[in-house]
Amino acid sequence: MREWQGKRYWLVGASDGLGAALAQVMSRAGAEVILSARSRDKLRAVAATLPGKSHVQTVDIADHDSVRDAAKAIGQIDGVVLLAGVYWPFGADQWNAEQAVAMADINFTGFMRVLGQVVPQFVERDAGHIVVTSSLTGFRGLPGSIGYTASKAATMSLAECMYADLRKTGVTVQVANPGFIRTQLTDKNDFKMPFIMEPEQAAHEMFDHMNSDGFKKSFPGLFSLLFRGSQFLPDWLYYRIFGAR
Repeated sequence: MREWQGKRYWLVGASDGLGAALAQVMSRAGAEVILSARSRDKLRAVAATLPGKSHVQTVDIADHDSVRDAAKAIGQIDGVVLLAGVYWPFGADQWNAEQAVAMADINFTGFMRVLGQVVPQFVERDAGHIVVTSSLTGFRGLPGSIGYTASKAATMSLAECMYADLRKTGVTVQVANPGFIRTQLTDKNDFKMPFIMEPEQAAHEMFDHMNSDGFKKSFPGLFSLLFRGSQFLPDWLYYRIFGAR
């Protein structure tokens, strides 16, 4: 079990959904949480419900200067949890250039901007905790998910690369790959979402992982087997099953 009392964690993407639910869990465990997103009003509303010490720091992770200024204002932290994301469902046959770029720029490049401010400090101190939120969709390409799935595959690879570099140091790297979570993002889907989780349930899964020594956790467990197993299917069979109809 990790020691949380008095630790300072920066939660990027904490204004609602999984981020807000995880802030509750971490605050109850004794961590001091710095809540970040673009909406100050939403962040303040979340902070008002937390039992422990918290701070609000707005940031737009699509903007380098905003990230740099936020990191400077926050100061030294013990850990960062990357939870921010945007999502619009469409496939290559209905390409929306603006939305596709936004998903890449926030879901992946935005993480890189934040990590660029945080990781060098962790490496210098030989201490720190990095938690990347990816997705079960990141394991293999899916139809109707041009921007989102590609960005989540990128975040999964990002975490794997950092883990390869830092696993024998004092900097801990973890990645969480949740399935469907009931949020304003999944509300955009017009299909049945198997094993969909409430944000609070997913937050407890995340926090259990953060308390462990493991690198990667994919959940819910039974549903994750489908995505992890798909990596081993030959292309002709995989796309016959999962390709667009």
